[in-house]
Amino acid sequence: MSVIYIALPVSLLLVLAAIAAFIWALKSGQLDDLETPSIRLLMDDEEVRKRSDDTEDDAPEGDV
Repeated sequence: MSVIYIALPVSLLLVLAAIAAFIWALKSGQLDDLETPSIRLLMDDEEVRKRSDDTEDDAPEGDV
């Protein structure tokens, strides 16, 4: 029975921490865009690398 005096406050602290983390995630925009990460998974990385290589070649030479 004395275990309840320890387990109950610990479990309440864990619940409060989980609620605080969820509220922080909502306020910081972590859950704003749920569609884009699944779409980015399907995109090829090679196209992005080719584009970044092309932009480096177009950079003007000389003093910056």
